Amino acid sequence: MAFDGIIIKSLINELNQTLYNGRIEKIYQPETDEIYINIRNNRNNYTLLLSANANNPRIYLTKLQKSNPTIPPNFCMLLRKHLTKGKILSIRQPLMERIIEIDISTMNELGDIEIKTLIIEIMGRHSNIILIYKNNQKIIDSIKRVGSNMSRYRQVLPGKKYFYPPSQNKHNPLSINKEDAKKLLEQFPSIKKIEKFFIESFTGISPLIAREICFISGIDGDDSIEALTEKQKKYLLNSFFDIMQLIKAHHFSPIIIYNKTQTNIIAFSVIPLRQYDHLPQKSFLTTSNLLEKFYYEKDKLERIKQKSSDLLHHLNNKLERSYKKLEVQQNEYKKSQKASIYKLYGELITANIYSLKKGLDTAILSNFYSQKQEKIKIPLNPNLTPAQNAQKYFKKYNKSKNAIKQLNTQIQNTKEDIYYLESQIENLKNCTELEEIQEIKEELKKEGYLAKSNKKSSKDSFPSTPLHFISSNGFDIYVGKNNRQNDFLTLKFASENDLWFHTKNIPGSHVIIKNNTGKEIPEKTLLEAASLAAYYSKSRNSNKVPVDYTKVKYVKKIKGAKPGMVIYENNQTIYITPEKEKIFLLKKGN
Repeated sequence: MAFDGIIIKSLINELNQTLYNGRIEKIYQPETDEIYINIRNNRNNYTLLLSANANNPRIYLTKLQKSNPTIPPNFCMLLRKHLTKGKILSIRQPLMERIIEIDISTMNELGDIEIKTLIIEIMGRHSNIILIYKNNQKIIDSIKRVGSNMSRYRQVLPGKKYFYPPSQNKHNPLSINKEDAKKLLEQFPSIKKIEKFFIESFTGISPLIAREICFISGIDGDDSIEALTEKQKKYLLNSFFDIMQLIKAHHFSPIIIYNKTQTNIIAFSVIPLRQYDHLPQKSFLTTSNLLEKFYYEKDKLERIKQKSSDLLHHLNNKLERSYKKLEVQQNEYKKSQKASIYKLYGELITANIYSLKKGLDTAILSNFYSQKQEKIKIPLNPNLTPAQNAQKYFKKYNKSKNAIKQLNTQIQNTKEDIYYLESQIENLKNCTELEEIQEIKEELKKEGYLAKSNKKSSKDSFPSTPLHFISSNGFDIYVGKNNRQNDFLTLKFASENDLWFHTKNIPGSHVIIKNNTGKEIPEKTLLEAASLAAYYSKSRNSNKVPVDYTKVKYVKKIKGAKPGMVIYENNQTIYITPEKEKIFLLKKGN
């Protein structure tokens, strides 16, 4: 998904309509590589976001705001000095490059009018935001300074003359004619892939657009140029010029394409993409709306991934220690179960106490408890009397008996810890909002799995909401994504005759079918709820997952139990294999 020259062309068209003649009122720099410019135009306020982030360089109008540092960074202060109260004269894109130039008219210290150009280069890790004097192209400063140690070809430093990044001998796709395009195709290395021709020959053409040109031509872009017939070459170039004509005419249609389950973004574009006609799409009024939605979702997913990965690492470490602890406890339990031999040793020594003497290191005695009366070799401490040796074995026996009781409790506690930790790991995987991760974090602190911080948690945040689906028969189905949601659904939200679902002895979400009618719930809805319970569990990739279900009135919370932990009775079990595609075809509720 590239921020290519076509996206920029569409964006420039919008920005000129919206910001032309606008006045710059405020400038902020909330991140080291991000600038926010507040612009007043036609009695409306706009915020232009400029980002030179190496992973997500971008520019668009935004409605979102970020908190600003108390002390503005140097580049922000410089922009305020040079551009505040400036008037936007033009916004342009040179030669379909991934470059945006904004001419701004300002007044210098002497009261003379000066025109400065703010340049945004969308170049991956080489992205930059640069301010220059328009008349002599001298650089005033940039958000990223590039010295000779970083680039011999092009330095971006105050006082240096600005010139464009190397063009790689590419051509402007909007100005080339059919004859020249045909010559380029003939001269292009015949062993290279067809789609590479468009990417390497023209500015602003991304792999996505190259694939689209090939697709509407009925040609496989992975084939080599030498495989093309003359007729196919004609189709290919005609498709290319058809798309360029759309762009020249400013016929833009901003869209986001999702996967079948609408859980991931496949691509975004400002022209129709026939290669994705079979997938769900969402249209936007403006390119800025499209880009804000895309980067908001991308940023949110990255932050969720980052925050959840830190917690997952911590929980997995805790879980690994719990597994080892359980292994040690179970080994100790096995040893303690052999304690009955100590009682036998003590009783046999006592029965033969007069035939034994102090100083012996072993005693071979008949086991009168056995029908065969076999001989047993009993180790003795030669420094103890026979009676003392017997007492020693009785003490070991009693100690082992007590150990078994303690180990039983400890093993049960460790198993509960493992189940809880596994549940929290699944909860983290189910999270779709940052608030849900924060709720898990707060719970882990409360339960002692994370260190408590002195920093008070925010009281202003709203509790997260469970997933809401509507079954094929029209019943509301709710799925908890963390223990807070699970407890809320089961203990507060659900009525006693609603149905409760959970994977049998497997960490997972609580699932509720609301039954407001009191009628019997159809089998199809039961299967859909069971499928959701199986999918939102540790066994989402398993076959024939056992899912228990019962009325909510038979589900109880044990006093002192951890969040999300309940007991239930009068249940039935459904065995089901969760299918992601079918689950996400279920209608989503509000």
